[in-house]
Amino acid sequence: MKLKQLEGLLGGLTQFPAPKVELEQYPTGPHIASRMLYTAENSFDDITGKVVADFGCGCGTLAVASALLDAEHVIGIDIDPQSLELAQENSADLELDIDLIWSDIKSLNLKGFLVDTVVMNPPFGTRKKGADMEFLSMGLKVASQAVYSLHKTSTREHIKKAALRDFGAVSAEVLCELRYDLPQSYKFHKKREVDIAVDLWRFVPKARRSS
Repeated sequence: MKLKQLEGLLGGLTQFPAPKVELEQYPTGPHIASRMLYTAENSFDDITGKVVADFGCGCGTLAVASALLDAEHVIGIDIDPQSLELAQENSADLELDIDLIWSDIKSLNLKGFLVDTVVMNPPFGTRKKGADMEFLSMGLKVASQAVYSLHKTSTREHIKKAALRDFGAVSAEVLCELRYDLPQSYKFHKKREVDIAVDLWRFVPKARRSS
């Protein structure tokens, strides 16, 4: 599938009608989502034929993109049941088969699933301090191959140090810097649209010991 075709399909997905501020629900736009997954597949072979988990899947953009790129199995996880309903609608509209799990990331239990790749656009941690770190920590525990994640460029050094020193990543690499256009989703947003610099990261977890 070509990049433009992927972006076009993602652009047709239904997004949050009323985003929840406490969960930092910002939609992952089709421009960023398509490039994130396209890079994961075309540069690293981390999507097609793989088991992919989308942490904090929201309305399912990254999960849908993974399925469109022929992941063998896709799992979407979110704490918000209304988001999971949207993700279900979006995947059904495109006739995609995605497993959706209602769970907090901290208490996530994926027994029975061997996940190759985790993709996520986690909370930036501005409303709940450390929320982004919870996602990254769990992502590196669950993935056997790679974790792809978006984080504010302003937190680059902090993210790298935490991933390598605290969460056991073998490598932590910024693949590119992207501009994240946040629509005026909440009352406290003064501007109609906020433009934030974000990094697309690829983390490689420690190799699992075979039992």
